[in-house]
Amino acid sequence: MTEREKMLKGEWHDANFDVSLIEERRKAELLCFDFNMSKPGSPEQISALKKLLGVDIPKGLTVLAPVYFDYGTHTHFSEGVFVNHGCYFMDGNTIHIGKNVFIGPFCGFYTASHPMNFMDRNKGLERALPIHIGDNCWFGANVSVMQGVTIGSGCVIAAGSVVTKDLLDNCLAAGVPASVKKYIDQ
Repeated sequence: MTEREKMLKGEWHDANFDVSLIEERRKAELLCFDFNMSKPGSPEQISALKKLLGVDIPKGLTVLAPVYFDYGTHTHFSEGVFVNHGCYFMDGNTIHIGKNVFIGPFCGFYTASHPMNFMDRNKGLERALPIHIGDNCWFGANVSVMQGVTIGSGCVIAAGSVVTKDLLDNCLAAGVPASVKKYIDQ
C-alpha cells in the first residue's frame, strides 16, 4: 500500500519523507502561489484554483487570496461557499464543505496530527482524518477545525474557537475547545 493510500484511509503514513507526497504538496504550493499572486477574479486566478482543486469551480464559490492548501484536490467545496482571506486547508484527508458556508478570515481546517512520541514524530509519521461541514454554516475569524470533526448544517462557530469534537445541526459553538452555547431556531 502506498503512503498516499494509507493517508487517505486515515492510517499512520510517512508524510515528511515520501517523495510522491512531497511532490504533490509542491505542486499544490506552486498553484497556491499562482492563485495568490494573480489579479483577483482574473482568468489566471480562476485557472489556478481549478487546477488546484482538480474540478470545475462550483457555482457561487468565492475564494479570496491568500489561501493555502496542502493538496487542494482533497478539499471539496459546494455551491455558494465564501472563503475569506488567509485561510488554510491542511487536506491530507478529505475536507467536505457544504452549500452556502461562510468562512471568515484566517480559519484553518486541519486533517492531520502527529504521534505524541517524538521518535515516531521524527520519522515523519502523520495521520489524517476527514472533516465534514454541513450546509449553511458560518465560521467567524480565526476558527480552527481539527481532524475527524463533523459539523452539522446551520451551525455558527464563534471567532477564535477550536472545534475538536463533532457538532450537531443548528448550534452556536464557541471557545477553546469549542462547546455548544445554544441551539439556533432555524
